[in-house]
Amino acid sequence: MEVTDYIGPLSLVPAAIAVILAFATRNTVFALASACLVGVLVAGEGLMGFPKLLVGAMGNEGFSWILLLEFFIGILLAFFQRTGAISNFSSYIERRKMNRKRVQLISWGMGLFVYFSDYFSPLFVGSTMRGLSDRYKISREKLAYICDSTSAPISILVPFTGWAVFVAGLTIGMGPVTDGVDAMGFFMAAIPFNIYPILTVIMVGLIASGTLPDFGPMKTAERRAMEEGKPVRDGGEPLMAEELTGIEPAPGIRTSLFWNFVFPVVLVIGFALGSVFVTGSAKPLEAFMFAVFVLAIIMRFQGISLNEITSTAMLGIKGIMPAVVILAFAYALNDLSAALNTAAYIVSVSEGWLTPSVLPVLVFVISGIIAFSTGTSWGTYAIMIPISVPLAFAFSGDELSTLVYATLAATAGGGVFGDHCSPLSDTSILASTGAASDHIDHVKTQMPYSMVVGVITVVAYLWLGMSL
Repeated sequence: MEVTDYIGPLSLVPAAIAVILAFATRNTVFALASACLVGVLVAGEGLMGFPKLLVGAMGNEGFSWILLLEFFIGILLAFFQRTGAISNFSSYIERRKMNRKRVQLISWGMGLFVYFSDYFSPLFVGSTMRGLSDRYKISREKLAYICDSTSAPISILVPFTGWAVFVAGLTIGMGPVTDGVDAMGFFMAAIPFNIYPILTVIMVGLIASGTLPDFGPMKTAERRAMEEGKPVRDGGEPLMAEELTGIEPAPGIRTSLFWNFVFPVVLVIGFALGSVFVTGSAKPLEAFMFAVFVLAIIMRFQGISLNEITSTAMLGIKGIMPAVVILAFAYALNDLSAALNTAAYIVSVSEGWLTPSVLPVLVFVISGIIAFSTGTSWGTYAIMIPISVPLAFAFSGDELSTLVYATLAATAGGGVFGDHCSPLSDTSILASTGAASDHIDHVKTQMPYSMVVGVITVVAYLWLGMSL
């Protein structure tokens, strides 16, 4: 969609409608579709602009990549269930004398371990731990929270992920950062100042261990799960379709925990990390394609028919479709926000307040608002880093300083913070999918936790800015 002329406050209307309707109706697809329809009218495109917007958002390489990635993740999860791999893994874990606390801590630990892809992590951890979570009466909202708050926060803290490469790449040419090596060194030096993701990961561990008690809507959800045995509230709509959650292990086929679960996971991790060192960038799509093809061959050798392997793959694709539909509308809304200059308006109304002492905290808040409004951390980084980091360099005389490190970190953390509070966020959608949670219930229960960490982060950046 072409960029429109500057329309000021009206640029906020589509995102505002999406958020309000999402919470009011609990129907994310309806909320996003309505926001897109209103948005094209605000942009002056008329009703015919709606299909044009969808074609533009989905008919590009970026969305095709996401679509294929989700398809292959869905197929892999379906294979895991058809071979009994997930139930075998659950049985293996359960023999270690499980309880509610240990199941939550294991979910947290797996989220920390599967850090190379924020798309795979919530789907993998949620799908793997959902059976145990249900058995020990843990709400799907709690599982989705654990999955969501250990995916993007870890991805933005580890220096050899796609997030790190993307953020670092945006800083090349700023101040003394002249090439990729300088940029990655800049990113790594800023990690200790990335307060929100660090505190979020710690808070998940404290909540999972029971050190910090549940509060707000999450406490209500947990009480429902424990006292009524309902992992999902009455009337809740789990985001993962029954085609995927209802797959039963193939009868009469002897499978292996190692070959059907551990080995494919190692392939994904090894391929993704190996591609970083060989090509300089992670290749998650290729990693999942490779793992799917290898696991299909293993299943055939184990006696599962080719027709059953194919039908299972189709069930995996069908099961992931609810998330894909929501992601499609979220991408369309993101394109619409870009065309309406939403981010530019948000930045314009705040740039007059920027001073060195308040730069980190304002950058964190503005990045959070943009990510909340658009549902994308990466889009926020592409918008904010070219504005915030050069400004920090200008204040520091084009030298790397605490202010510059804190500003880059605040931008990175602000994007994650806004994502965690937004019903439009792709990673939150995938966390709801992996945990098979009602998406709006997940957002409502996670938001108070994110806001607590966000407020602490604001105070920390204020203190840091005043001490510079």
